[in-house]
Amino acid sequence: ALAWARASAKCLNFNSMLILLPVCRNLLSFLRGTCSCCRRTLRKQLDHNLTFHKLVAYALALLTAVHTIAHLFNLECYNQSQQATDGSLPAVLSKMHLQGSKWLNPIHSNQTTVEYVAFTTIPGLTGVIITLALILMVTSSTEFIRRNYFELFWYTHHLFLIYFAGLVIHGIAGLVRGQTEQSMAEVHPYHCAEYLTQRDQNCTHNCCKDPEFGSIPAESWKWVLAPIILYVFERILRVWRAQQKVVVTKVVMHPARVLELQMQKKGFSMEVGQYIFVNCPAISTLEWHPFTLTCAPEEDFFSIHIRAAGDWTERLIDTFQLETPRIEVDGPFGTASEDVFQYEVAMLVGAGIGVTPFASILKSIWYKFQQADQTLKTKKIYFYWLCRDTEAFAWFNDLLASLEQKMAESGKADFLTYRLFLTGWNTSIVS
Repeated sequence: ALAWARASAKCLNFNSMLILLPVCRNLLSFLRGTCSCCRRTLRKQLDHNLTFHKLVAYALALLTAVHTIAHLFNLECYNQSQQATDGSLPAVLSKMHLQGSKWLNPIHSNQTTVEYVAFTTIPGLTGVIITLALILMVTSSTEFIRRNYFELFWYTHHLFLIYFAGLVIHGIAGLVRGQTEQSMAEVHPYHCAEYLTQRDQNCTHNCCKDPEFGSIPAESWKWVLAPIILYVFERILRVWRAQQKVVVTKVVMHPARVLELQMQKKGFSMEVGQYIFVNCPAISTLEWHPFTLTCAPEEDFFSIHIRAAGDWTERLIDTFQLETPRIEVDGPFGTASEDVFQYEVAMLVGAGIGVTPFASILKSIWYKFQQADQTLKTKKIYFYWLCRDTEAFAWFNDLLASLEQKMAESGKADFLTYRLFLTGWNTSIVS
């Protein structure tokens, strides 16, 4: 079982090193920029960062279970060896704690239980804390929790601080020990194991010496130090960018509780299909929520559409109906969707508020037609949108109508074909 525990520990260290990298948004943006000369399929993989983050988290959960079960089995074996009186090799090695630093078995008393060691030693206590933190983070990350109780997911995820602190401390006590290199050369276990149980006072060969054991150094900090430093710089950069002034130039309340915010920020540059993170200190100084940009790069502002879906968005909409609070913005992030302009035919499919990326694309096409952009290769767009109620169509109606009118004036009335599908139905729609 010790081999299972040690192997899973190595894998835990490796995955703990990886878990923070996919959530370093600014690092990913930097990598995306440095890979601009690479094929789009390669750069697009960086947009699967959260999928990779989840896979690593699942691996951590599985490896933690293996590591915990293996060490519980080890402790039970240690306890049985300490209590054994049959003169076997495990029993002999377990009694070496009476000779000072030569001990191998961390359990030195016949009255000790596995539960006592698990909750009173540094590895045991930190292991329990790490496991509880991981369980809470994983269980609060389900899609249902994230969609309906985002605040619970957000705050619980900050237990990663406890996780990494516990991980670094976990191995410093050195309870897992092994034979020293010098002792291995003098008292090799392959040759001397049988003599340890059969020694007498007249023994003269090398195996008469007691083996020496030493602690195995903690290694977790070596694995996670660099990612933690990168993440600290990431958070510092986010704080600095959040301090840059954002001016809310226009607030529009659409039907179906959809809030449109038009904003300006010095030095802000975007491409179609990108997203930003938004924070409203009046509601919460810690919560940052992602929203897809619904404006075009050609406009002198950037905009988002926010649907009431959860406590934070409900409070934000209610606040903007009374006043204009301060808004902080981090971004933009994500790979641009400008490649859509390189194809003659494009099909866009969206559902509900998920249509927002296409608002940016359609607006940009509208501006490109106005400016007679020769680089635009697109000749036909099929747009499909599914919504539960008719009110959801209202906020997007103006854009579709203006784009359709512009195409008709340009002699390209067949450029845009759109189909709107109503998936919900009740008698109030008829009236």
